[in-house]
Parts: sequence; structure tokens; C-alpha cells
Amino acid sequence: MPQIGFIGLGIMGKPMSRNLLKAGYSLVVYDIFPGPVAELTEAGAERGESCADTAARSDVIVTMLPDGPEVETAICGSGGVLEGARPGSTVVDMSSISPLVSQKMAAACAAKGVEFLDAPVSGGEPKAVDGTLAIMAGGKPEVFDKVQPILQKMGSTVTLTGPVGAGNVTKLANQIMVACNIAAMGEALVLATRAGLDPEVVFNAVKGGLAGSTVLNAKAPMVISRNFKPGFRIKLHQKDLRNALLAAESMKVSLPLTSLVQQMIMALMNEGKGDLDHSAIVTFIEGMAGIEVKKGSTAGA
Repeated sequence: MPQIGFIGLGIMGKPMSRNLLKAGYSLVVYDIFPGPVAELTEAGAERGESCADTAARSDVIVTMLPDGPEVETAICGSGGVLEGARPGSTVVDMSSISPLVSQKMAAACAAKGVEFLDAPVSGGEPKAVDGTLAIMAGGKPEVFDKVQPILQKMGSTVTLTGPVGAGNVTKLANQIMVACNIAAMGEALVLATRAGLDPEVVFNAVKGGLAGSTVLNAKAPMVISRNFKPGFRIKLHQKDLRNALLAAESMKVSLPLTSLVQQMIMALMNEGKGDLDHSAIVTFIEGMAGIEVKKGSTAGA
């Protein structure tokens, strides 16, 4: 089994790396915050001293970081992955970033004789914990085939979507659908609540029909119970929609619904809600209506 380096042990990276340990892989882990590194070393991983040190001790290096600038620093910066990675090793970036940054990182890796795959994920913290993420990859088929068994320990579906960058284009499409779905769910439940209906009853009535979705099943109960503990933060969804809009602009594609939801998210961030779960997009709709969607709500509540 290949030695794996895992860089980035946040909400997603920590449970993903735990699943690799449970599958029997040997891990070297690194994060700028010592807490999660200590947790993983107690679980059996080795401690990396830097991105370069982690890469030097690994055959496959996984990065799971917030955005493109962090990925560029981790891979190409001082003490970065490419200072330690051996020719023939593989970098799998599972961060959700701009496809253009993925292609830039692939070129930098190729210059050092290192393979690269972009493989962003969907499913949030719950699916990271239970190893059922949807993983969408971009890269060479032979590189994908080599790392697919590793990815399958973190996800229930692992799909090669095209060349480098295709994974992140697919992830941006995913994030557009999720954000617009949450916003539409918010409008629907606010309307039902204003009409005097219990939103939990409405949710249970519609979830088995055509309006039912994974997003609805995961996020409506959070809204109704007023639980906005982050599985995926609003500020990270803002980043994804920004990247989607920038990519769309470069391709001369109009994304009117995405633009509208992005403005809603920006308003919530200005209210200090950037660290809430993205289900809190609904609170923008609630604010305009002057009503909260919650269990037992009635008109005028």
C-alpha cells in the first residue's frame, strides 16, 4: 500500500484522513494548526514537519485546503510539497478551487516529474465522517486508476470527469445546484410558515415527491431546529460561487440565479454569519419576511 501524506486537517480533512487510517494506510499528516495533527498522530499517523517533509515521506500527497491561494502556497511555496516530492509521486488536490489554479498546479508538478489530479468532494462533514463523499476527479486516466482505491476509502462515488480542471468545474456545477436549492427551499418554507403551516409538516409532506432532494433532506431539518453548526460554512460557499462566476465570465456564460444567491450570501457575511452552515442562507429570506422557519411556527410568529 502506498504511503500517503495528508495536508489540511480541517472540518473535512480530519475525518477523511481518519478513514484512510481505518482502511490500513500509513499516513504522514500536516496542518498549520497543531491540534488536529496531535489528534491524528494519537490515532496512528506520523507527524509531518512541513508540506515538504510530508511530501518527501509519501508516494501520494493529498491536499485539502480552503482555496486556491492556500493550495498554491502548500504546493509551490517555500517549504511546499514540490520541495520534497519525489519524481513519480502523485499530488491529489481535493480542495474546491478554481479550475485555472488546478491547471497551474498540474503544470508546476509536471515540471518536477510529479503527477497531479484535482479531486474535489461534495457531501460536507457528515459524509466526510462516514466515508461516503461524492468525489469528482480531473486528470490522466492512468493517474486516476492509480489513486482510485485510495479515493474509494473516502467516497462512495468516485468519478473521473475529464482532464485536469474538470473535477473543479464539476464541483462548481455542484455548488451552484446546492446553493440555489437551499435558497429555493428557504423561500418555500418561509411562505408555508407565513401561511400558518408547521414547516416540519410541510417538509415531511414534500420530501417524497419531485421536490425531494438530498439537499432538502439534509438542510431543512437543520433550519427547522435552528441548528446552523457548520458542516460547510457560508464563507466557503461564497468562495465557490465566486469561482463559478469568474469561470462563467471567462467562458461568456450567464449565471443569473448564481449571481443572485451570491449577493444573498455576501449580505449574510456582512452580518457576521460567514461561519454558519450554508443552510443559514435561508435566514436571508427570513429576514426579508420577518419570520423564522422553525418547528411549531405559525403565522406572525
